[in-house]
Amino acid sequence: MCLLRLSALGDVTHVVPLVRTLQSAWPHIRLSWVIGKGERRLLEGLEGVDFIEYDKKSGLGGMRALRRELRASPTAPQRFDVLLQMQVAARANLLSAFIPARIRVGYDRARSKDGHGLFVNRRIPDRPGIHVLDAIGSFCEPLGLRQDEVRWDLPVPDDAREWAAAQWPADDVPTLMISPCSSHVRRNWHADRYAAVADHAIDRGWRVVLCGGRSELERRTSDAITAAMRGAALDLVGKDTLKQLPALLERAELVMTPDSGPMHIANAMGTKVLGLHAASNPARSGPYSDRRYCVDRYDDAARKYLGKPASDLKWGSKIEHDGVMDLVTVEDGIAAFERYLADHPRRTA
Repeated sequence: MCLLRLSALGDVTHVVPLVRTLQSAWPHIRLSWVIGKGERRLLEGLEGVDFIEYDKKSGLGGMRALRRELRASPTAPQRFDVLLQMQVAARANLLSAFIPARIRVGYDRARSKDGHGLFVNRRIPDRPGIHVLDAIGSFCEPLGLRQDEVRWDLPVPDDAREWAAAQWPADDVPTLMISPCSSHVRRNWHADRYAAVADHAIDRGWRVVLCGGRSELERRTSDAITAAMRGAALDLVGKDTLKQLPALLERAELVMTPDSGPMHIANAMGTKVLGLHAASNPARSGPYSDRRYCVDRYDDAARKYLGKPASDLKWGSKIEHDGVMDLVTVEDGIAAFERYLADHPRRTA
């Protein structure tokens, strides 16, 4: 079987429970996964999966190269029994044509676009109003299976956990980790508002840690947060690798972030998430396991920018307008933090 899901970091974590479901039903199944470069780095070591990396910038030449790689691979068959085509973008649809397979499972018609239906011969059930992870999990249903259990067990090496353990003491001080940036810039909150919630957490006896990648935006945002804070934060932005990130998120008590890859990685590692939502619907793309500590201004955004309630929008609609995250206030963030404290009173120093 071949899985096709190139990106992004959060979305590929949603595929891992499907991998576990397939492996549980068919322990000897041979799985190949066509995936993006960064996403492969995150999931490298996932047992029973042969990753085939595709560079999205390589165009048609890269697609031909992938076909040659499949033909030369000692682990990939000349023709797969099944292809799960879990991405509907035009590039991914065209790429799937270079992967020979007898059964080609794709999305239902409501979620198809860019000619997706031309590249598949079976479809998942049309089940609107469900989380992205459940939609991906339903790709096993045309094969006669059901994803009744959601299990991640992301591959985190021991040295990554050792690195994370060395970043701050193993004491009784709870840690709020802030991962402030999404790759979708209109989902990002304001630095001064992050700083206000961080100072509130410090006043409540918490440690604050900043994490993020090496981009200029992430560095600039984190510098602005620390400059606006009264208290001090441990700044780990740009210091971890993609293999160390899950271990870092695992050590936090609570992770505050917009709709982003770290949100879903933290959730997969069992850490609670204070998600900040206005541009996207947390019921569809929020932290899968527990959304009690999320800020949800999606309906307010729908009414302000689209003139209708969120219930009238097509499921999965994004409201990525300039200023949409202004709807998420400091008071919203503090209230979400206090909800967590109310449920975990021993975490107040």
